[in-house]
Amino acid sequence: MKHRSLGRNGPMIHPVGIGAMSFSNFYGPTNERASHAILDAAIEAGVNHIDTANVYGMGTSETVIGTYLRDNPAAKTHFHIATKGAITRNPDGAGNIFNNSAEHLEAELEGSLKRLGVEAVDLYYVHRRDAAVPIEEVTETLAGLVKAGKTKAIGFSEIAPSSLRRAHAVHPVGAVQSEYSLSTRLPELGMVQACAELGVAMVAFSPVGRSFLTDTPLGYAAAQELPFLANNPRFMEPNYSANIAAVTPFQALAREMGMSAAGLAIAWVMSRGDHVIPIPGTRSLAHFAQLLEAADRQLSDEELQAIDAILPVGWAHGDRYSDAQWNGPEKYS
Repeated sequence: MKHRSLGRNGPMIHPVGIGAMSFSNFYGPTNERASHAILDAAIEAGVNHIDTANVYGMGTSETVIGTYLRDNPAAKTHFHIATKGAITRNPDGAGNIFNNSAEHLEAELEGSLKRLGVEAVDLYYVHRRDAAVPIEEVTETLAGLVKAGKTKAIGFSEIAPSSLRRAHAVHPVGAVQSEYSLSTRLPELGMVQACAELGVAMVAFSPVGRSFLTDTPLGYAAAQELPFLANNPRFMEPNYSANIAAVTPFQALAREMGMSAAGLAIAWVMSRGDHVIPIPGTRSLAHFAQLLEAADRQLSDEELQAIDAILPVGWAHGDRYSDAQWNGPEKYS
């Protein structure tokens, strides 16, 4: 297993990280005990990167990680923690507000540090850009947080390659976070390449397609109980049934290769470059073990061709976001 760098001068981390949105109830009910069990398994497996955010469960994810670190002090030196700020809930309940002001980002990071119980994080992302604030100005704010010792590196989530280049010219960017999987290939149109060129880690969230690229995709009825998925085009009919039919041959291919579908999906993401780091989330120890199958598996050209034959670019039915969910991410193609 080859570790990967969290940015050009960042720490070396396990090639598969933990997306801790799953430590809240975003994808279904969970609890602190289940989340702590995942962290126990992570330490045993050598997984040492956790990605969270202030809005995951309105602080729940960070709090759960914080109680684990409190009860397991050695874990503070084992885990490299990334968190995010810039999203707040609209007081009238209608969507989110993106705030990239220095005052807001500094205050939100202080809140995150308190919930996590640490003096600094390894990586602090701007979760969504506020288009009214030049990214150069935002980057200066983040650079100030590095200088203040509150974060060791900075990053951005869901930005365009052109925005990355502008930010990186002001201060080195450690990582860019984008949705990237066999079902979401947009980053290949410039972001994967820009990150490789600049020495920036490309952190891939939802690398198993929000469950479609697993052996047990979330059932339609269950998806309708989750607000985000109920309004997501890929989980609406007739797209949902079409996507289930499309991934069935992929599941069969994974079995032929002696892997779970989730493991194969993660291995594919890892094959995109040594700077690409998937951060799948899970509430299940069994599923966590499947995700880690990719860590020691390097796919051959023939295997990659077989995957592409089954799930070619553009195979997924429905957009990855609804019109409302597209509020925030930068489009660049």
